[in-house]
Amino acid sequence: MKILNIFLCCLVEVMLVTDIYAQKPLRATFSKVSFFSHTPVEDIEALSDKVSSVINPSTNQIAFVILNTSFHFSNSLMEEHFNEKYMESDKYPKSSFSGKINEPINWAQNGENKVSVTGKLLVHGIEKKRTIPATITVKDGKIYASSEFLIKTEDHKIEIPKLVWEKIAEEIKVNVSTEYLAQ
Repeated sequence: MKILNIFLCCLVEVMLVTDIYAQKPLRATFSKVSFFSHTPVEDIEALSDKVSSVINPSTNQIAFVILNTSFHFSNSLMEEHFNEKYMESDKYPKSSFSGKINEPINWAQNGENKVSVTGKLLVHGIEKKRTIPATITVKDGKIYASSEFLIKTEDHKIEIPKLVWEKIAEEIKVNVSTEYLAQ
């Protein structure tokens, strides 16, 4: 009888561990991406909360997709220039990132995890391999992902006309914040 109880306990533990690590991909319930360009002449800021994201706890894969036209600026002329002249949103309608979290995460335990994510960043039709720092937080049945990183305009062949080069930074700071509902 004692051996049967030990066997049953081990079986239950294996089933629980399998359930935790065989999770299905989770879709974001809320996401936002913002960017900021600082120069001595002008600051440019934009925000989008129309971001699709999925994270797969069993494989540590994560992906984001955003329509470039979903970014909103405080100035409508900036928004128009962003879409028509810089991002060429008709030609390149979306930006995306798809990658894998490099460090192990215990998805079943509350905690903050400083990680790096290696993958492909697609901006302005140019895909670049990047390793981006991120924080993955597991808290009371929810998963939060956040990141701050820089994008160089020249890396993605975003041309800045000489007439306005002093108004737009060569490196753009990007902030990402996402909430996923754990199962």
